[in-house]
Amino acid sequence: MPIQQDKGVNDANANHAVNMKFVTLMSIIAALGGLLFGFDTAVVSGAVGFMQERFSLNEVQVGWAVSSLIIGCIVGAGASGILSDRLGRKKVLIAAALLFIIGSIGSALPDTFSTYIIWRMIGGLGIGITSTLCPLYNAEIAPARYRGRLVAFNQLATVTGIFLTYFVNSGFASFGDDAWDVSTAWRWMLGIGAVPGALFMILLFLVPESPRWLIKQGRAAEALDILVKVHGEEGARQEVIDIKQSFQEETRGSLRQLFKPGLRTALIIGVVIAVLQQVTGINAVLYYAPEILKETGAGTNAALLQTILVGAINVAFTILAIWLIDKVGRKALLLTGSALMTLCLLFIGFAFHTDTSGPIVLILLLVYVAAFAISLGPVVWVLLAEIFPNHIRGRAIAIASMALWAADYIVSQTFPPMLKSAGPAPTFWIYAVMGLITVIFTWRVIPETKGKSLEQIESMWTSSNKG
Repeated sequence: MPIQQDKGVNDANANHAVNMKFVTLMSIIAALGGLLFGFDTAVVSGAVGFMQERFSLNEVQVGWAVSSLIIGCIVGAGASGILSDRLGRKKVLIAAALLFIIGSIGSALPDTFSTYIIWRMIGGLGIGITSTLCPLYNAEIAPARYRGRLVAFNQLATVTGIFLTYFVNSGFASFGDDAWDVSTAWRWMLGIGAVPGALFMILLFLVPESPRWLIKQGRAAEALDILVKVHGEEGARQEVIDIKQSFQEETRGSLRQLFKPGLRTALIIGVVIAVLQQVTGINAVLYYAPEILKETGAGTNAALLQTILVGAINVAFTILAIWLIDKVGRKALLLTGSALMTLCLLFIGFAFHTDTSGPIVLILLLVYVAAFAISLGPVVWVLLAEIFPNHIRGRAIAIASMALWAADYIVSQTFPPMLKSAGPAPTFWIYAVMGLITVIFTWRVIPETKGKSLEQIESMWTSSNKG
């Protein structure tokens, strides 16, 4: 008890001295990896229709055109933990940016569908790494009081990237006639991603290494210099002591430690909530938004314009989540958002079942996206970045991210065949069942981590183990 009280006092002192300009700038730069994540995963939504005609793809191949990126993401996420624990967060993020640039350019040039798949997988390696390490980096540099919103910057960048792709797709599609779209427009849609990739790589040279990683490597003096810029002299010294203390029991992180009582609970929570974020259908909506809206009777151009509205709602409510997450807390946002998502999915399925399409489906989709944007979108990444102990965080978040991307792959690969064989109504009802499971799991299992330092969250798991 006295230790926790002392930590609380020290946290409060550190919070008063926080240099928010420095922390925010570093967090924004790191979060730009989320922009690449959002851009590259969603850009295919506008390109896939033209690619289907260009390469004469069937429904399974359409799903593969979208989900092949995710195979690379799974591998990248899996490797990110070991690589970043050995080489540091910063170096691995720079390498990921380079992979993204190469993948973007390569996927815009192929003359065969198989070649396109290879380049998309290479780009996916970079996306898998950034999706794992960007929120992790922000969690490791952020003060406890502001960690939720600073980590959630990553999700804001992600949905901004998604939003930008809708403008990019609509813009390139309007440059020429249908023949130009099929031959050329989709290439520009995919290739333009190299521009934000290059910007991200250049800006990464301005950010410092993660202070917690430096301390783990025995480079406490370097970490102190960074933490002084965040907390001030007094707060930084106490932060170094707290971080060192968290490494004392187990200085080497191994996968075996994750399956110990207490830490095993953290791993289960991380993996399950990561999977639930995807199987509630969000990326089926975001990746295939134009195709879904065409099912309501909208033409191609109208569907692309309505998709821009979906992206705008996603951005607006993610901004709202950033404002709320350190005020309301993680659990309350998850419960509210996932419950609303479940209701929307039920009603969307009912609308398709009764042929009540048109504007009602668009409205329900917008509410569904808004609910995701204030809950599962940002909160899951915040939880993954903060619930694991310092000595094992890189590898643990990599496992959870792999699970997330594997679930994303299943959803994106199965959605086109499900839409054709079962129809839209049963498809959305399946996602609604997943939404209900998310509500129950959040209510019964997920703890509140608002306002706790990473070291306090770690002690929560170890205390439950002793109990």
